Amino acid sequence: MRYLLTYLTDQSAMADATEEEMRGWMEAWTTFDREAIEAGVLIAGDALEDSSTATTLELKGDGEKVTTDGPFAESKEQLGGFHLLECENLDEALEWARRVPLRAGFIEVKPVRDLSPLGYRSPTPGPVEVAA
Repeated sequence: MRYLLTYLTDQSAMADATEEEMRGWMEAWTTFDREAIEAGVLIAGDALEDSSTATTLELKGDGEKVTTDGPFAESKEQLGGFHLLECENLDEALEWARRVPLRAGFIEVKPVRDLSPLGYRSPTPGPVEVAA
């Protein structure tokens, strides 16, 4: 089963970090990615730009589509990144979430809905394979 791990953090913490601190964090994330690849569970993952770069497309009930700059949510925590994993069950997904090198914030672990009984086949590939 696939699980999406989303990382909700106060992005201002990164703005105040030194280059040395950032490099240390990136090493920890690289290690996490490598371990997930070696375990055969990583499908995709990436960091997102600061929420101030977001554009929101609002779909109104009458068919109107309105575009606005910035994130939709007015909150301190913003979506900062994600990982899509293939795990046996929620317990395994939570084990991976506990290993995420996020220093503060929230990690939402959410199962990806299987819509194949309704005729939908996801084009998303399977887990990344270890490079030879």
